[in-house]
Amino acid sequence: MEIKRNIYYKISEWKKETNGTKALLIEGARRIGKSTVAEEFAQNEYKSYILIDFNKAKKKIKDAFESLDDLDVFFQTLTLEYNTRLYPRESLIIFDEIQKFPKAREAIKYLVADGRYDYIETGSLISIKENVENITIPSEERKMQMYPVNFEEFMVYMGEEILLDHIRECFEKSQPLDRQIHNKAMRLFMEYMLVGGMPQAIVAYKKNGRDFHAADVEKRDILALYEDDIKKAAKKYKSKVSAIFDNIPGFLSTHEKRVVLSEVDSNNGTFDRYDEPLFWLGDSMICNLCYKCNDPNVGLALNKNESYVKCYMGDTGLLVSHAFSENEIMDEQLYKQIMDGKLSLNKGMLYENMIAQMITASGRKLFFYTRYSAEKHRNDIEIDFIISNESKTKFKISPIEVKSSKNYTTSSLGTFKELFKKRIDKQIIVHPKGYSEADGVIKIPPYMMYLI
Repeated sequence: MEIKRNIYYKISEWKKETNGTKALLIEGARRIGKSTVAEEFAQNEYKSYILIDFNKAKKKIKDAFESLDDLDVFFQTLTLEYNTRLYPRESLIIFDEIQKFPKAREAIKYLVADGRYDYIETGSLISIKENVENITIPSEERKMQMYPVNFEEFMVYMGEEILLDHIRECFEKSQPLDRQIHNKAMRLFMEYMLVGGMPQAIVAYKKNGRDFHAADVEKRDILALYEDDIKKAAKKYKSKVSAIFDNIPGFLSTHEKRVVLSEVDSNNGTFDRYDEPLFWLGDSMICNLCYKCNDPNVGLALNKNESYVKCYMGDTGLLVSHAFSENEIMDEQLYKQIMDGKLSLNKGMLYENMIAQMITASGRKLFFYTRYSAEKHRNDIEIDFIISNESKTKFKISPIEVKSSKNYTTSSLGTFKELFKKRIDKQIIVHPKGYSEADGVIKIPPYMMYLI
């Protein structure tokens, strides 16, 4: 594994804590490195392992799951077919792309109870109803969600551990980086934002001398796979899922950035007809859904408005390739424009998508807040994101505003504070300038967002 993934350490915790009493299910979108990290863990932490890829497993292997009455015969079949000896409590069996063969997931109950070996399942689109409706979901299973390569992992892979440590040190001391170092950190963040967090794209980018085009080729292959998934998996409403997916760049390039269904379907674009397609995109982890919170109070999810939603791409690098054609990128020198700070509208869209991606990778759900003023005939408060301190007894919220330019206003944040003063912990502005604090507002550059 070329890119060190932080989830490796979480998998190690699972192994120590459960000691074979639970299988591990790693969920995530396609091509984010689930199989790679599972196999590396198997190689490093076990005496032997078998990886069953259900995309290409033989009929004999699948047939073995039909009868688990004699597990000795079952394991014998695996060891002979994969020419690998299994050792009690020292071997791992990986069920890769398990959504392709739900019967194997159902078998986890009996395999874990047997207790001889450990099990890791990996898969995409696992929570979709079509993949689990005919099986019993095992309780002997711990779920772990995996996301694209994050900024911290990207920096380590690019050889910038020293700068990463310095960023953390400055954040903990509530002080800005020196201007020259800040400029370098911003440039690296912009590179990360444009390349994205798909491992193949990052490796292609670095190995080809920081070539954005090499990364773009990989990303377009992944987008083609996603479009394939949509056609195959979303049988009941694939045209609706495709319509929303195709329109994501359009939605995010508007001022409000929310999904406007009338633009997808002018005749009958209502939420009750498009709610399942939206949930499908969220469940697949291809997209990150962000809901309006009507009343930012205890339990943001309790007050969410499911008919008022933004749909961000799960990976910002993929959004770049999804939003612009290959010719458009080349002809308009798009990457150069963004790196030079000359593409204002689309840069704002990318910034906000990236912050959504970073919040999601921290394990939080996405919420935003707006308030319409009848007097002004427009929204007088627009807060991009709201996160909570996740306390059940001393609940506080932090509004987050994302600014892609150095010049901006903070009127929404001020009005929001007046409205919900007693509930607010920190007010955060993410902007291209250095760290600063004033009037209870913390202003951070985007490369510090992963530390919030």
